[in-house]
Amino acid sequence: MSETQNIEYKQSWHDDYLKWVCGFANAQGGVIFIGKDDKGTVVGIDDYKKLMDDIPNKIRNAIGIMVEVNLHEETGMYFIEIVIHPYSVPISLRGRYYYRSGSTKQELTGASLNEFLLKKSGKTWDDVVEPRAGFNDIDEKTVSAFLKASENAGRLPENEALALPELFEKLRLTENGQLKRAALVLFGKDPGKFYPNMFVKIGRFGKDDADIKFQEAEEGNIIRLIQAVLGQLNHKFLIRPIEFEGMHRIEIGEYPVAAIREMLLNALVHRNYMGAPIQIRVYDDKFSIWNEGILPDGLTLDALKRSHSSRPRNPIIADVCFRGGYIDAWGRGTIRIIDTCRQADLPEPEMKELGGGFIITLFKDNITPEQLTKLGLNDRQIKAVNFVKDKGKITNREYQELNECSRNTASNDLVDMVRKNILVGSDIKGAGAFYQLK
Repeated sequence: MSETQNIEYKQSWHDDYLKWVCGFANAQGGVIFIGKDDKGTVVGIDDYKKLMDDIPNKIRNAIGIMVEVNLHEETGMYFIEIVIHPYSVPISLRGRYYYRSGSTKQELTGASLNEFLLKKSGKTWDDVVEPRAGFNDIDEKTVSAFLKASENAGRLPENEALALPELFEKLRLTENGQLKRAALVLFGKDPGKFYPNMFVKIGRFGKDDADIKFQEAEEGNIIRLIQAVLGQLNHKFLIRPIEFEGMHRIEIGEYPVAAIREMLLNALVHRNYMGAPIQIRVYDDKFSIWNEGILPDGLTLDALKRSHSSRPRNPIIADVCFRGGYIDAWGRGTIRIIDTCRQADLPEPEMKELGGGFIITLFKDNITPEQLTKLGLNDRQIKAVNFVKDKGKITNREYQELNECSRNTASNDLVDMVRKNILVGSDIKGAGAFYQLK
């Protein structure tokens, strides 16, 4: 059995493994085996009697928690099992906090630590009262736009007669008459005054990340940002203008409108607001949106491709956006992005965790280097595809000369690309035969 999210194998004990104990206690708990290799095979330990006394004492003195320490024997070799239970309060090791995420241990600092401590206290970031703010910091025009959207969505009945404080109380945006952070993020006149990274960066790039052509930034509350960012993309960043009116329209410009809108909404609703601003990157052949904040516990990248439970990082913000008809409450945002790309005959979007955040990338076609590598093409084939992009076609002889390979190798590579629907062969046979992009 290999290591998993809740199991760690160590051949011998080192005090540095106290970090792993702390990480398990702050997550879902776990088990550390001392005297097993990375594959879970027993290799044995010689000083097991001493370790049976030392390990629980070290953990208690350094971390302040109790664990189960059990001795096991297999084929004459001894190994130790350390069972760590999850704790509802934050656990630290010499003032530092560790967390088990997936199969790795990470130290929590900055925005991640703030989010973790809030979660352990039963709060989320958006549910905290902002004592510096009052109702004079709320933009009533934004509230009016939201009410109109909610009326169209039919998700906030009987709201017309409510005064602003009553409306916000109904939306759980206040506590004892004081505004919560969610209220400023959603409806604030200038939320950046309270939270510095309340903006979206948009960059137009050339061949790679070092080749930036120009950039813009949009700031404001979420309701404003939805329209401002989409308008900026349409005006300056996307080659073919597209119409963003209509929440669920699958209109196709360079990319499906519904996919871009859903990506932006996901980033705005689910981002860590104590972290870096949202970053949108527009390339010649792809489009990506990154937001600070990794996936919540229990939600995997594979789960995003099928029906899954909704686990919002900012539940109050998510609920208000749902009532306004901006998002789906049932965790279908990523599925919608995939479906709209499929309807537009575009490759499946790439979703991954990157740099402490989450990024979704759309591709214009199947012949980007990333997509070709995903399809299993070798370096010769990728070089040939770039040749066809430039020249329009390639013959078997040209393939041989380009890659300095045999005729059989060229033939096998070309047939493989036809089978993978990247190239199509000409009707001409013999020496004049050639291949083009499908």
